[in-house]
Amino acid sequence: MHRSQLVLLLRLAYSGELGAARAYAGHRFSLRDRGQRADIGRILREELRHRHCILRMLRALGATPDPWRERKMDRVGRAISLFCRVGGWFFPMYGAALLESQNIREYEQAARLAYAAGRGEMVEDLLEMADVEWDHERWFRTHAASHWLWRWVPHWPEPPSRGTIRESFTAFAASGEKCVEPVRVPWLVR
Repeated sequence: MHRSQLVLLLRLAYSGELGAARAYAGHRFSLRDRGQRADIGRILREELRHRHCILRMLRALGATPDPWRERKMDRVGRAISLFCRVGGWFFPMYGAALLESQNIREYEQAARLAYAAGRGEMVEDLLEMADVEWDHERWFRTHAASHWLWRWVPHWPEPPSRGTIRESFTAFAASGEKCVEPVRVPWLVR
């Protein structure tokens, strides 16, 4: 069960990273500030590195990406990319921060699933990806919060400090518990 849940979550993450990369490509070119464009370019490269790492994990598990989800997330990312070019910078920053917040939890869950499935060699990479997603969430949240519209939109809980990602996993591994919450497929990729 843990292996099948891990494969499902890795497939979701792999396609999600494609959608994010497509969206960030458009978002980067919609910004005037060179520093912000450079930062989004770095974030885009990190998302592509995540895809390479996830693909390696999927192959190690004898699995492949889901072609249907790949096509869907490619289209979603391209649509967001187009919106970024005409819709201003606030909503792309806001949406990216929200999605990156969810990604932190998904990579933490994937690390627990890998551990429970006896694939300890994957844990460090998954925790590292959670750390990087934490950095992304912080960057996008900070920029979105600087806009006047921030006070009018719903807010999600701020993630705990970056260090709690590994602390939480260490506590989970030390407990000897193998029970991991089932993967919930987000509505956008169903």
